[in-house]
Amino acid sequence: MATPTLVATPASTGDPRPRLNTRSNRNTIALFCCLLLGGLCYTAWSVIRDIDASGTIVTTWTPFLLLGLALLIALGFEFVNGFHDTANAVATVIYTHSLPPQFAVVWSGCWNFIGVLCSSGAVAFGIVALLPVELILQVGSSTGFAMVFALLLSAIIWNLGTWWLGLPASSSHTLIGSIIGVGVANALMHGRDGTAGVDWSQASKVGYSLLLSPLVGFVCAALLLVALRALVKRKALYQAPEGNTPPPGWIRGLLILTCTGVSFAHGSNDGQKGMGLIMLILVGTLPMAYALNRTMPAEQSLQFAAVAEVTQQALVRHAPALAPADPRLTLTTFIREPKASPELLPALAALAGMIGREVQGYGSLAHVPAEAMANVRNDMYLTSETIRLMDKHALLNLDADTRDKVQLFKRQIDDATRYIPLWVKVSVAIALGLGTMVGWKRIVVTVGEKIGKTHLTYAQGASAELVAMCTIGAADMYGLPVSTTHVLSSGVAGSMVANGSGLQWRTVGNLAMAWVLTLPAAMLMSGGLYWGLTQVF
Repeated sequence: MATPTLVATPASTGDPRPRLNTRSNRNTIALFCCLLLGGLCYTAWSVIRDIDASGTIVTTWTPFLLLGLALLIALGFEFVNGFHDTANAVATVIYTHSLPPQFAVVWSGCWNFIGVLCSSGAVAFGIVALLPVELILQVGSSTGFAMVFALLLSAIIWNLGTWWLGLPASSSHTLIGSIIGVGVANALMHGRDGTAGVDWSQASKVGYSLLLSPLVGFVCAALLLVALRALVKRKALYQAPEGNTPPPGWIRGLLILTCTGVSFAHGSNDGQKGMGLIMLILVGTLPMAYALNRTMPAEQSLQFAAVAEVTQQALVRHAPALAPADPRLTLTTFIREPKASPELLPALAALAGMIGREVQGYGSLAHVPAEAMANVRNDMYLTSETIRLMDKHALLNLDADTRDKVQLFKRQIDDATRYIPLWVKVSVAIALGLGTMVGWKRIVVTVGEKIGKTHLTYAQGASAELVAMCTIGAADMYGLPVSTTHVLSSGVAGSMVANGSGLQWRTVGNLAMAWVLTLPAAMLMSGGLYWGLTQVF
């Protein structure tokens, strides 16, 4: 007997498909607009407050206009990310009638908001580390703005295009492709090999997480469903809903719990991508307020200066030559192409000493003058990246005590430069949460109706959601970006195969095509936009 296939017919009393065509009432729309306006006002007020606290004298409005435009685009990326990715989290609870569609979307939005606020920031700076060193050091220049606008606009364009077609493409995939495209284009424009424009070791680490996560979703969801069938002998768990009847209480609770977990994990992982880019924008446009963590206590700053001095002395004992005339140039060259040289260790020691003397002279990071903020931060960034790459390529041939001092110094540098203000988290959380409540239907229908040939059962929904929740949560702990879309969609597919329901291969083929094309398409778009914008700027 042929397996029944879901077709697009109007929902009837016995039709298990949810009713997704209900319109939002005026109160909901008014609340949405109030939250959107409140978020924008809060962001503007926070920026003005931080500028006042830094003692900056405003002489031109050009940086603020560029900052406002860049922030709107970055928050727009998170908004699109919300309704593109988070629809995956609510598809299972909607198609099992565990929650009404409108309530499920609002519920998911709230937990996305909480997830962003509770995020660690590790993913944010892992994304930024993919960018070319010279662009990070010159992010406030015309090429820096071209980079930010190019990668954000290309990511938004691709996300909107795949959403319009109802394809659950990955926002993580898109953004990383955009970053690589900018890096390759920047290298080619400066006469270097295209492979020199990206930290490929970091890119491969991120690429493996994006490649393996859908395979983990497919296999683990299938195995979990098989295990459930063997251990839990409740027939209702493996049957499609009857009409619009909600599932039994314990099943419903499990499905709501997994939906909540996926929404929270999505916020804590995907929300960080926007945070990293916003911090890059803030450092480039307003270094006097955001280049360094001005909230670091004065006593911690003095301790930092002392550690820098001790680190310099320890490195000098191992240095085979005198420090070069320009240690910054030596370290920048090494970061572009990590190769050992006699000047490397002396240059690192010299720059560590310079950083320590600067911080000690100012007394605290909050007292670093506006005109020196960007330079101090760039020195810290060069030092931190040099230590990271030397350790990675086993070039730190030091005794255990010196190695410990160097790593302590690096951690303190990262504390001073890799921070995220609370208002950035709140702004991204609002954008992601509101995005969850808009445009979710297209992706929900694809996940709920077009992957498998039969209606989603309670066990299938729970298996896919539980695997997605655990996978994304684990990736967040290790600072790796993964795709909520790929993990959950592949989890649903895996549960369909394990259940013997069969797959709709046209949809699976479209999903695979989107997965394959996202990276090269984003690279081409961002590279082309970067070249065009550098001509304009």
